[in-house]
Amino acid sequence: MIWQLSVAVIALAFVALVVFLIKTLKAAENSLDKTSQTLQEVQKTIDELSYEVKQVVRHANGITEDVQGKMKKIDPVLETVKNVGDILNEVTISAKQVSSALIDRFKKSPAEIRGESTFSSASAAKAAVQSPSERTVDSYAAVYSDKKTKQSWVKWVDVAAGVWQRYRA
Repeated sequence: MIWQLSVAVIALAFVALVVFLIKTLKAAENSLDKTSQTLQEVQKTIDELSYEVKQVVRHANGITEDVQGKMKKIDPVLETVKNVGDILNEVTISAKQVSSALIDRFKKSPAEIRGESTFSSASAAKAAVQSPSERTVDSYAAVYSDKKTKQSWVKWVDVAAGVWQRYRA
């Protein structure tokens, strides 16, 4: 009889073990079902987002092509602006040279204007005050200028200065 009772207790214990095991497996099944649903929703969202991302990339590519086309159209304008800047720089340098020459002309005494003194303290002071670039321009002009053109130019500057002085008086 002990054997029969032992077998009955073992059978009851086995039945209890199977019942708890079934409950645990049902809970695991529910968790796996919920996980599966969640993964399906995530996959759906990823598919929708990938479509939208592709549309954004296509739109960005279109904008990039448009900007590149417009930049190519603007390049000649920017080159022209650069050339205008260079020309204005040259005009400024020329105006500075003319005004310096005119001021020097007004500062010279009548004897220096007639050419009686070729190198005086005024010309030495002028050379000391000039910047290196002005000295370079002056030396270049002295070497390469045509004396006839320079003399006629100086005469016109003298005439203009005289007219200006009379006008101011």
